[in-house]
Amino acid sequence: MKLQEYEFWFLVGSQFLYGPEVLETVSARAAEMAEQLNRTGRLPCRLVYKLTAKTNEEIQSFVREANYDPHCAGVVAWCHTFSPSKMWINGLAALQKPYCHLATQYNRAVPNEEIDMDFMNLNQAAHGDREHGFLTARLRMPCKVIAGFWQDETLQRRLGDWMRTAVGAAVSRSLKVMRFGDNMREVAVTEGDKVEAQIKFGWQVNTWPVGQLVETMEAVRGEEIDALMETYRRAYIFDTDDLETVRYQAREEIAIRRMMDEEGCRAFSNNFQDLYGMRQLPGLASQHLMALGYGYGGEGDWKVAAMTAILKAMSEGKTGGTAFMEDYTYNLVPGEEYSLGAHMLEVCPSVAAETPHIQVHPLGIGDREPPARLVFSGHEGDAIVVSLIDMGGRFRLLCQDIHCILPPLPMPNLPVARVTWQPKPNLTTGLECWITAGGAHHSVLSYDVTAEQMKDWAALMGIEYIHIGAGTTVEQVEQQLFWNDLAWKLK
Repeated sequence: MKLQEYEFWFLVGSQFLYGPEVLETVSARAAEMAEQLNRTGRLPCRLVYKLTAKTNEEIQSFVREANYDPHCAGVVAWCHTFSPSKMWINGLAALQKPYCHLATQYNRAVPNEEIDMDFMNLNQAAHGDREHGFLTARLRMPCKVIAGFWQDETLQRRLGDWMRTAVGAAVSRSLKVMRFGDNMREVAVTEGDKVEAQIKFGWQVNTWPVGQLVETMEAVRGEEIDALMETYRRAYIFDTDDLETVRYQAREEIAIRRMMDEEGCRAFSNNFQDLYGMRQLPGLASQHLMALGYGYGGEGDWKVAAMTAILKAMSEGKTGGTAFMEDYTYNLVPGEEYSLGAHMLEVCPSVAAETPHIQVHPLGIGDREPPARLVFSGHEGDAIVVSLIDMGGRFRLLCQDIHCILPPLPMPNLPVARVTWQPKPNLTTGLECWITAGGAHHSVLSYDVTAEQMKDWAALMGIEYIHIGAGTTVEQVEQQLFWNDLAWKLK
């Protein structure tokens, strides 16, 4: 489903103690709040007021319906009055969707001159929030708490970001990854436990033979290639006269997409060591598929392929860009430190600073024809890089804050897409933290997804999370890794 097809169900807590008039007011206000929040344009999905909960049975029925409705990506709860939380236990214990506690109230200010006990009984979210917060803590359930006034932009944007995270969880639970061949020989970090990945994340990761892809390529019609070539011409600058090579990439793209769509896959990986029957490693083909929202992982890295698809789903409709990435080389000149990220071919053009150029150059590895690819530099802006790693017995999500810069000097002889960035807190400390935590050389770079969203996604998935930011030190990371290792072993 597309992002806008998901919805979030608004569940409001109250009780019979205050009488029918109060319950009618609570219900009317909840419906009004949902309607006004939807009108702000800051929520990527629709907030649907469903119920003012007053009994255990009502909440259990609500949860059963939410669990089995594929359009419901999560639940947003608010306590307008005091809502005794023992009646929430059975329902919340069975909830299988992401859960957000919206700690707000209908009125912004205390009406000092008019306030009386009727007002206090109706508007006691501060009372209900703490009762409700105790229960979610007691249940030890993942719960995103967002506090503030519901009409404030900051709260609305945070709620919108959490909705995107919850959609990322929904996409993860149904994600299929198509592997063309195995991972690159002798590489450790691209290995992983696919059974555990399906248990934790829902991913179905399976292999299709390269020979089947070649057969599918051979069945692609000339008019299909013509149509995709026109799409390339509208989106990119042709910086080559070798149109036959570009057409071969179009043939590869059409075949890969056809196979993925037929199997319901949203991400794929391939390996330059396994191209039997293919004339070129997919370059432009993989890049344009990522631009369309598919996930990709090089050298058979199915974990980064899945994460690219998830972050692209979370950032749908935003314009900063999200891309498969690989650390390549550093600039260690004092005062000018930065990291240069690229890949052999496959960096998504959604992160480009200007219109990408289609060029044809020798690859140097893979023993195949020079492939067509998009060449560009990434744009300036704050971003994150994310790495999911299999620690054996558990998964760890590593997230680092970075600031992308335009390349200080042109690189006329580098025939690949590239992004230049300054890691937080600085290049060397950030590098030491990343390596200490076991971060992979493959990552997902996103200008649109935040570290807070990745922390929330990791909590929903029940996995370890490490964040490297402006104030992070190596000692802090080492200590966090030690305690995390101990905690996960006790689990």
